[in-house]
Amino acid sequence: MSHDSRTAPRICPLCEATCGLTLTIEGATVTGARGDRDDIFSRGFICPKGASFGGLDADPDRLRVPLVRGADGEFHDASWSEAFDLIAERVPALAEAHGPQSVGVVLGNPNVHTMAGALYPPLLLGALRTRNVFTASTLDQMPKHVSSGLLFGDAHAIPVPDLDRTDHLLLIGANPLESNGSLCTAPDFPGRLRALRRRGGTLTVIDPRRTRTARIADRHIAIRPGADALLLAAIAHTLIAEKLADPGPLAEHLEGLDELAAALADFTPEAVAAACDVDAATTTALARELAAAPTAAVYGRIGSCTVEHGTLASWLVDVLNILTGNLDRPGGALFPLSATARAPREAAPGARAAVPGKGFTLGRWVSRVSGHPEAKGELPVAALAEEIETPGEGRIRALLVLAANPVLSAPDGDRLDAALADRLDFMVSVDPYLNETSRRADVVLPPPPPSQSAHFDFAFNSFAVHNQVRYTRAPVLLEDGRMDESEVLARLILAVSGKHGAPPSAVDDLAIDTALTRAGAPKELAAELTGESGPERRLDLMLRLGPYGLTLEQLLAHPHGIDLGPLRPRLPEILRTRSGRIELLPAPIAADLPRLRRALGERPAPLVLVGRRHLRSNNSWMHNVGSLSGGTNVCTLQVHPDDAARLGLVDGATVRIESSGGAVEAPAEITETVRSGVVSLPHGWGHSRPGTRMSVAAAHPGANVNQLLDGTFLDPLSGTAVLNAIPVSVTPLP
Repeated sequence: MSHDSRTAPRICPLCEATCGLTLTIEGATVTGARGDRDDIFSRGFICPKGASFGGLDADPDRLRVPLVRGADGEFHDASWSEAFDLIAERVPALAEAHGPQSVGVVLGNPNVHTMAGALYPPLLLGALRTRNVFTASTLDQMPKHVSSGLLFGDAHAIPVPDLDRTDHLLLIGANPLESNGSLCTAPDFPGRLRALRRRGGTLTVIDPRRTRTARIADRHIAIRPGADALLLAAIAHTLIAEKLADPGPLAEHLEGLDELAAALADFTPEAVAAACDVDAATTTALARELAAAPTAAVYGRIGSCTVEHGTLASWLVDVLNILTGNLDRPGGALFPLSATARAPREAAPGARAAVPGKGFTLGRWVSRVSGHPEAKGELPVAALAEEIETPGEGRIRALLVLAANPVLSAPDGDRLDAALADRLDFMVSVDPYLNETSRRADVVLPPPPPSQSAHFDFAFNSFAVHNQVRYTRAPVLLEDGRMDESEVLARLILAVSGKHGAPPSAVDDLAIDTALTRAGAPKELAAELTGESGPERRLDLMLRLGPYGLTLEQLLAHPHGIDLGPLRPRLPEILRTRSGRIELLPAPIAADLPRLRRALGERPAPLVLVGRRHLRSNNSWMHNVGSLSGGTNVCTLQVHPDDAARLGLVDGATVRIESSGGAVEAPAEITETVRSGVVSLPHGWGHSRPGTRMSVAAAHPGANVNQLLDGTFLDPLSGTAVLNAIPVSVTPLP
């Protein structure tokens, strides 16, 4: 380390694990990153993404100034004033002429990895008053939000496995050794699984691929892709039929247990065996093991969500936790309590009575073209192209895209790309790169690199396996000419709402005033807030109003975090259903079960496609980091040797993959890590479109798996695109 080097703590923003880092900084350059051994949550753990923090931060392809498309159709560097002047001129005029629904908003998953991305998009949506909202949730996690909303009355009340205390963990469609966890914030997920094994616990993995996680399991079940809900239903049926179901203290909070038993009567282990490719004896053993374990947790993720019965599978995960008495129980699945959560509702001392809430409703409005019902205020991102293309009142004419790349992440990117290019009147992208989507914008607003941004995990602390709170200020001063992401988004809100020219602080002041009103707190509290910026003042307020009564000053005094204790039972506090109880068989779920029942008799396709995760990748937005490219982080089609022999495929040779939605080409990788009848292609690739400025990604473009999909195949309850268990054909190229 040179004499002018220093170190600084920084929470890693590159995946859901939120590990603490210690950055080595020389001048204004991050020259190294290691795990922060003093971090109260991650204890020094680091993965390849965190270790590459400096490379991502200093990527020469990151945009440094706004881009504005000129009359010649080309991008030109612009000042911040020019960029916001143009936005203020165009977006309000379009909304005034064609109504608020003529403006659409797309939010990508990097928004939940930044402080500004969590704080400002809700204000933007409020200012625009549009219902044309699309997010990455309908490409991954929306089924879990919907099932939680229906069960508990709150789409954000998502229980997480108590990894550090459970005796038995069943994972379905999850590969945390590669993903680092999803809707389950757990630094060093691999270490926590190894600790489970060391203390005599059991790990069961249900996945059509023999993933890194499956390799360390006590039992790996190579299920037929897309059959997750059928298998889970059969496990639940067995628990009930064999009188193994024992909700314990949960019973007083349950509604619909008898109705559930009747609804699952047809899903016996024998009935689902052929569709799941799991024999009845194995299914029965899974149920008995869950029931017999001192504590147990069932956890399902992307692989069980992005299938045609994704919401039913997500619902059944919690049904199993409920039937075994493991929901809201130490060692089972519990509801985290973050430092910025709304404070629990007060009840009389010792009271356990149900408190009715507003409940959760699906389909409060529908999309204009295909009539897709909204879920959690969002429409399926797979419907975005048709909402832009199709003439008529309410057609999307202006689009604001915040940290999203739907041309790669959504089905049928070719169609969406053409719609963005030819049918929009105006488009704004907030993005650090000129990527496959932002290249179609009229204005691109680049946020600064992560070293120049403060960090607080509003979303991920709500899914943490241990209650804690951490905050890090920007370790590097904002570079001249750059604009903080919070100011970028605040100015964007002002520009589109007819308040262009007002100070960005006006947005934060309004947010603080609104929060105080909603909380019934005295307005004088605003004067007591500390912080160097609007976001810090808002964080201070949320901490003060939160369940632990903390302050920003306390966080700053503890740069490695504050331990708030292990997860604890929270029922009935978290319930927001109209009955004030866990509604075990909600009407939308009951109405969708006949569709699952029909799947018992369906003939499976001979070859289906599933995705896969790479530890050194996070969808499309990290493919431009040289240190993370190559090695195992490559876009290949994994094929079982038996299928390769049958199809005449050669390892390393390029093959053509076709489905009803389209075709792509990729090198074959012959491996026994996939079961026969299954092929696997990773998500987030396809960096071959002209006009981008991502040199590393363009040198290793890969194939866009979502081009195999036409966007019409959705889980009907959540609007989530079906990305797994897609029937395909694979042929060698001549």
